[in-house]
Amino acid sequence: MTDLSIGTASLSYYSNFLNKEESDFLFTSLQTSPYWRQDKVKVFGKIYDQPRLCFLVSEGSKGYSYSGLTLPPIPFDSQLLELKRKVEQVSGHAFNSCLVNLYRDGNDSNGWHSDDEKELGPNPIIASISLGIQRNFDLKHKNNPEQKRRIALEHGSLLIMSGGTQSDFKHQLPKSKRITAARINLTFRYIFDSL
Repeated sequence: MTDLSIGTASLSYYSNFLNKEESDFLFTSLQTSPYWRQDKVKVFGKIYDQPRLCFLVSEGSKGYSYSGLTLPPIPFDSQLLELKRKVEQVSGHAFNSCLVNLYRDGNDSNGWHSDDEKELGPNPIIASISLGIQRNFDLKHKNNPEQKRRIALEHGSLLIMSGGTQSDFKHQLPKSKRITAARINLTFRYIFDSL
């Protein structure tokens, strides 16, 4: 584990959370999932196609809402349930949902944002597994431009974000014209039914 914390953002990075065989198998399995969807999102009052595909896996019936979009959940299958248990063991935290994202190539991205939706609670813990092509993950403080970090997310890696990562910082997965291969990202989180 590498501690990449900055300011109030707690960041724990496990470069080989999954070995290459496990990572390759999971990546191939998820790529062919029938659940991928591309929804429209509202950003600064305008409607856009989300620049990636995604689906939500959850233990409950509650969807996950962000940017004017609510994703309906599908149940955990045995493969993702086992992965969730492994993440929980390493992180020491319980999760009840997983937002799965497919970035088809470097044109797909995720702009500056914080995962600070009310249903995630204050200072949520989010565990993010990366599969496929390595992509950069940028983090910047909301008010202090000197507090920033770029992390290269490797195939099979796990990044655990906690502390003030969501309340005090924003993060992004920027576009890159050099990248022509796909990346899949699984973000485990706990969604509260009511707060």
